[in-house]
Amino acid sequence: MSAATGSNRVIERDLVVIGGGPAGLAAAIAAREAGGDVLLIERDRILGGILNQCIHDGFGLHRFGEALSGPEYAGRFISRLRELDVPVMQNTIVLGLSRDRRLLVSRLGELQEIRARAVILAMGCRERTRGALSIPGHRPSGVYTAGAAQNFVNMENIMPGSRICILGSGDIGLIMARRMTLEGAKVEAVFELLPWSSGLPRNIRQCLVDYGIPLFLSTTVVDIVGMGRLEGVRVAQVDEQRRPVEGTERFVPCDTLLLSVGLIPENELAREAGISLSPITGGALVDADCMTDVPGIFSCGNALHVHDLVDRVSEEAERAGRAAAAYVSGALPKADAPVAVRPGAGVRYVMPDHVSVPKVISGPEKITLAFRVTEPRRDGVVRLTTDDGVVLKEEKHPRLHPAEMVWASLDLSQFEEMKRSGKTLEVSAS
Repeated sequence: MSAATGSNRVIERDLVVIGGGPAGLAAAIAAREAGGDVLLIERDRILGGILNQCIHDGFGLHRFGEALSGPEYAGRFISRLRELDVPVMQNTIVLGLSRDRRLLVSRLGELQEIRARAVILAMGCRERTRGALSIPGHRPSGVYTAGAAQNFVNMENIMPGSRICILGSGDIGLIMARRMTLEGAKVEAVFELLPWSSGLPRNIRQCLVDYGIPLFLSTTVVDIVGMGRLEGVRVAQVDEQRRPVEGTERFVPCDTLLLSVGLIPENELAREAGISLSPITGGALVDADCMTDVPGIFSCGNALHVHDLVDRVSEEAERAGRAAAAYVSGALPKADAPVAVRPGAGVRYVMPDHVSVPKVISGPEKITLAFRVTEPRRDGVVRLTTDDGVVLKEEKHPRLHPAEMVWASLDLSQFEEMKRSGKTLEVSAS
């Protein structure tokens, strides 16, 4: 891959971070603090990513012990980035990424090639659209993703409608139910295909219950009604196979439908570079240092797997930043036999999917695993076992929910023992 520019200018960098949202900011800062020569690339004109339109509070409770808005949280990292004098290329789109870490970028109409010794993928995620759902009906105006509506209201001062229905109980949809209510709109209801909410329980309470907005579980939109402008939606209950139940269909008048039906990690660049992706998360398969199976390319944040808390995004990205800086300097240990980590009963996926030993940069004593359960549980038990049934750790949880990430850790010495015996690690929940 080469950039055919007028000047044929090629930029050489030790480490390039793609994405200036919460993950990219934290990764760039950590890498710079570790002594790396870092370049941060952001396609927007400002840094902060999705946090800029998240004007509600609740960010930073774990990180700073304060309830910050999205812009306030991002602002703290942007200030630190500037203190460290990390160079930033804004209004810049990465068009291509090769396995040998060459990037083709477009900046203000000019193509450039950047050659990096390490790359961190921190592009975040995107929302599922109506096209991904195949909902029958015409294509009237008034159908938006919840994030697009959030951008209209919070960034552009535009109200998308006055009578709202929301499909999907993801966190953005729940937050927008409250936001639209506060702006004077009537939110008729939130409809969720699953028999449980896909958003955080605290958002159910604060965004729906506190405002008297009904939530209908095991219910979905089966038809979009309207030609020029949305007139309403037909909804129906679904069975255990998520198929509409005959005789349960009803019409709900509305002029706006917001879709909050899941997020997809942005990984077109990862695919182009030949990086192996998880069929469950859509993100890269990585080790405990967030390195993919292409040496020198790392992934973190929502580009890796969709998180519930931005505080955890920052923590993971810092791990990737330190590891990438160590890779560039030659200090990242090479492992000859990683230990595989796999999800067991009751667990949807585990991150990382393997742990490289004898040593990792991310933590010399503890290896932290992040995973999601498949369904809500009360008084649940999480078990970390070897493939021959030996229980390494068992933890009780008063509540487990698919919307909330679960975290567990093991001593590095336990992974070293599994490596010696050729065992794998399984994470299960019951």
